[in-house]
Order: sequence, then structure tokens, then C-alpha cells
Amino acid sequence: MPETLSMTPPDAPAAPSSGRRRWLGMVVISLGVSLIVVDATIVGVLLPQIIGGLDLTSTGAEWVTSVYALVFAALLIPFGRAGDLFGRRRLFLLGVVVFTLASGCAAFSGSGSALIGSRALQGVGASMIMPATLSTVNALFTGRDRAVAFGIWGSLISGMAALGPLIGGAVATGSGWRWAFGINLPLGAALVIGALALMPETREDRGPRARRAVREIDWTGSALSALGLGALVCGLIEGQTYGWWAPTRQFSLAGLDWPSGGPSPVPVVLAVGVLLLAGLIAVERARAAAGRPVLLDLTLFRIPNFRHGNLASSLINVGELGLLFVLPLFLLGVHGTSPLQISVAILPLAIGAFLTGGYAGRLANKRGAHRVVQIGMVLEVAAVVAIGLTITATTTGFGLAPWMLLYGLGLGLTSAQLTNVSLADVPPAQAGQASGTQSTARQVGAALGIALIGTVFATGLGHAMTDRLAGTALPPARQAAVAHELRESAGTYGRELHRSPATAVEARAADESLAVATRRGALTTAAILALGLAMSLRLRPSAPAPAPAATREPTRASAPGPAPTPTPTPDQ
Repeated sequence: MPETLSMTPPDAPAAPSSGRRRWLGMVVISLGVSLIVVDATIVGVLLPQIIGGLDLTSTGAEWVTSVYALVFAALLIPFGRAGDLFGRRRLFLLGVVVFTLASGCAAFSGSGSALIGSRALQGVGASMIMPATLSTVNALFTGRDRAVAFGIWGSLISGMAALGPLIGGAVATGSGWRWAFGINLPLGAALVIGALALMPETREDRGPRARRAVREIDWTGSALSALGLGALVCGLIEGQTYGWWAPTRQFSLAGLDWPSGGPSPVPVVLAVGVLLLAGLIAVERARAAAGRPVLLDLTLFRIPNFRHGNLASSLINVGELGLLFVLPLFLLGVHGTSPLQISVAILPLAIGAFLTGGYAGRLANKRGAHRVVQIGMVLEVAAVVAIGLTITATTTGFGLAPWMLLYGLGLGLTSAQLTNVSLADVPPAQAGQASGTQSTARQVGAALGIALIGTVFATGLGHAMTDRLAGTALPPARQAAVAHELRESAGTYGRELHRSPATAVEARAADESLAVATRRGALTTAAILALGLAMSLRLRPSAPAPAPAATREPTRASAPGPAPTPTPTPDQ
């Protein structure tokens, strides 16, 4: 079994002031989570403006959206361990500084590649912030307070993910897309001040075992994880550009051309990704057998709720981020909707998530967190299936609103308690790594969701446009050019076709094609969420744990040995 380090036990408030400080610190934590979650979804509603302003292709648009989640996922576990060792508040502060500087770079980006690089740097900062907040909540709260704290944390993730497009749309409509990133500069400064004043420091034992763990950081596992996930996402995004099997265009890397006459480079990249992740598992098993610290403790997956909860988390984020990538493109391509109007169309999702997210903690204490997750998943699947079955070229944001509200209600219930039930049975000594793994599962799902649903959307868009133009009097060369342009622009070319009566036939075909592509994306999303529902049905109530030991200062090093286990309620 891999070496683990004892985590400082959570401090139980001995006085009302201590309790107030914990909850004030929770406010800072919540704002930090809100900042990075908003920037995960804010780009969806800004994409039409960004595509036009920086002349992006559909592939470039997917990279702008997915590179954030990809870097986020790749670095969460290493930074989770760093926070355990060096202090979670310290890591939180560093993450906020990096994220804020990256936001400034994004605001001043002059090209698509510069924006993609800035988004990647934002992902680095976010990967420091998220595990620091989650581990701190896990360390500071126990019992019913823990359910409430995780309810706040989870509802903010789901609610702010939905509110991100609204905020981005409001800012972009009034000032342009660059200000949607620039606004993070004062927010980041405020977070630094709040964390220094209110957020308590927690860390693991800083004795000889911790120093040994620093010397034995799993660099190999970190590299394999980052490269493997990167290869998978790269293959999914670039498949539509270079071909899934047969090459559709020449591929060059560092001045070297891919050999002609063979398969596309895409299946090779995907295979490399799978091999790298298989290598990660082999390396982690070998390090664990030797008793060395590991990046990914595979023994955690022997805990049923942790295993099933992580799979469900990943699948939920596939659906949420994929859906929020596709719907703004559909609304703008068909109706020419402004960023603010697109945001208002998505607002019911945020309302639903906030409404149920706040109630989920109380419901979990009565019915069990696992039941809350299952109810939420049923609502999510039903809502996305309804979108897939009802969307047409005449569907407006108001037509989507009822289903988006239903989806938000389910998302609030699910996200608010899935983290709670996934981590409830994890020993405190492994809480930091488990938190990082759980957050990684979310971000892996986000990156893969954008890549997968974005690919389904773009491929469906090209095929549907080709089919609809085939029966018209347009010359074949014109048909191919229009279909290619619509696909490459992620549907935004449809608005240009509406500007001239001479292209009325192409405009009508583009509207219908956008509806078909969005329908396919929604139904694919529903199928993935159904798998998440199947995983959630295997969640079980957690067993009560022994009561925690006496109060200790959270920054004080504890003696080596097993740490007390926080007491979840039977329903958690």
C-alpha cells in the first residue's frame, strides 16, 4: 500500500467566534470556486464574438473552451498533494494570483493561439484553487455542518457554471468579450485579501515523513497523466480536422510531414493517449507496492462510493459542459441572438441549480445524499432527452427555457451532494488526494465533454448541410464550399447567409442543419448522462464513523499515525 501522510484533524469550534470564522472562511472558499467555475463556462456564450474577433475555426473554438479543463484536470492531483504538504491556504493564494494574471493575458490576447495559451495558464491557477478549497472544507466541517458546507460548495459549482454564460453575456454585450476576462483582475485581488484575513490554514504533518514525500514526488505519474489526457482530448478535437481514419488534410509537426498513403494521425494520437494512461496505472501500482508516495492512490477506488461517485462526476460534466458549448452556437447561428439574449436563454438552468442546490443538504440529511444524487440524475436525463426530441430550426431561447430549468433542478441536486457522498468514506489521511482525484474526474469529464459533444455537433453540422444542399440547384462546388464554411465556423457562418436574399436557400439549409447537429449533440449528451445515472444507482449510504478527537489547531502538526475520521451522518 502506498505511503500516506496523516492529515491534521479538522478543528471543531470551541467558541461561537470560531464557528463564525469557519463560515466566513467558507464564503472566501465559495467565491474562489465561483471564480474558476464561471470561467469554465463563460467562454461558451462568448465564442461567437471570439470566433469573429480572432478569426477562429471550429477546432480553434473547441481548444479555447477545452484547454482550460484539460490543464485543470492534468494538474489537480499534483497540486492537491502540494496543498496537503505545504498548506492549502498558501496554495489557494498562489492559484488566485496565477489565475488573475492569466485572465489579464486573455483579455489582451491578439490571436487565437495567444488566447489558448492564456486559457491554459488559467487552468494552472484553477488546478491550485479547486483542491485547496475542497480539502479545506473536508478538514473543517463534520457531521451535519459538513453536509451543509458541501451543499453550498456543490450548488455553487452547478449554479455558477450555469450563471457563467449570463455574466459573460452581460459583460460582452456592453463592453466586448475581453472584459469578461478583465473583470477577474479586481475579483482576484479581493480574494487574496479575503483569504489572508479569513481562510484558516490546514496541512498534513510537516515532519520527516512529509519532507520525504516532497523528495519523492511522483513526477513520472504526473507526466503520464498530463500527456495521456492531453492526447485523448487532442485526438477527439482534431479528428474532425484531420480525419478519424483516412487523412483529410496534410499534418505537419515541427517541420515533419505525416506520411501520405497511411491512416490519419488521429487514431495514432488516441492510441498513444490510451497507452500513456495504461502506463500511469502500471507506474502507480509499482510505486504503491514499493511503499513510495503515489500521484493516484488506486486503493481509493476499492471504496465503492468513491469509485462510482467519480465515474458519475465525470459523466455529469461531459453532459453539462458539452451542452453549454453547443446551445449558444445554435441560438446565434439560427436566430442571430446577442450574447446577453443567449445568456437569458440559459438563465433558467442557473435558477434551477441554485434553488435545489441550497435545499440539497437538508434533503440529504433526511433521505441520504445518494438518493439526492439519483433524483437529480433522473431530472437531468429527462431534460436533455426533451431538448433532443423537441429542438427545431424555429426553437428559441424561450422554447428551451422549461427544459433548461428542469436540467438545472437536477444539476443542483446532483452536484451539491455527489462530492459529499463520494468522499464520505475516504480516510482523512487520504482526503487531500481523494479530493484532487474527485475534482480531476470532473475536469476530465469537462474536457472530454467539450471535445466529444463538440465533435458530434461539428460533424453533424457538415453532414446535415451537405444532405440539405444536395437537392438544390446550387453548383456542387458551391454546395461543398458552403457546407465546409458552416462547419469550420461552428455554425456562425449561418448569420452571414441570412444577410442577403440571394443566399436564402443556403440560409434555410443552415438553420435546419444547426437544429439537426444540436439535436444529435443533445441526444449524445443524454446517453452519457444515462450512464452517469446507472453509476449513481450503485451509490450507498455511508457507514457512521467514530467521533472526531478533541479540538486541535488546524495549522499544528500532528504526530504520525492514523488521523481521526470525521463523523458523517448516517444519511451521508
